[in-house]
Amino acid sequence: MKKQRRSAVGISAILCLAFVVGSAAQTQPQPLASNPSQKGTAMPAHATGTFEVKLTPQAPDGKFEDATLGRMTIDKQIHGDLEATSKGTMLTAGTDVKGSAGYVAIERVTGSVHGRAGTFVLQHTGTMNRGAYQLSITVVPDSGTGQLLGLTGEFNITIAGGKHSYDFEYTLPEAH
Repeated sequence: MKKQRRSAVGISAILCLAFVVGSAAQTQPQPLASNPSQKGTAMPAHATGTFEVKLTPQAPDGKFEDATLGRMTIDKQIHGDLEATSKGTMLTAGTDVKGSAGYVAIERVTGSVHGRAGTFVLQHTGTMNRGAYQLSITVVPDSGTGQLLGLTGEFNITIAGGKHSYDFEYTLPEAH
């Protein structure tokens, strides 16, 4: 049992590092649909910066005693055009094939993007197919609050020289 737990933690840590190293496929944000609670014209924008992330492996909950499955908490400090913190949860799955795995995660971001404050939720979906990465991190529709109401977009991660950076392509209704 102890060996399985160590394996799950090790697989989870490798998966997390592997997925954030791979860059996400470039997807353009979709235009906002008409919504009576949103005012103004949708304005596409671009935010960049850096972040620090702490991933904390969680003990198995008794339901999944499989060494290939893992769970972690996410705690980020985000700097740059997006000044924020985030908290979330990640689920990982490894396989017997070297370089093949998957993960999903949800994180709530609290802060401001280009001076507009509020919260929003990011949804992660990542796979690694024998070493080939595919990663998508998308703003959950209608998750924006405060001045970020109506936010849509794609969040891309890069790691270079051990440093994490982001490129956030987003659309937000004009402020009034």
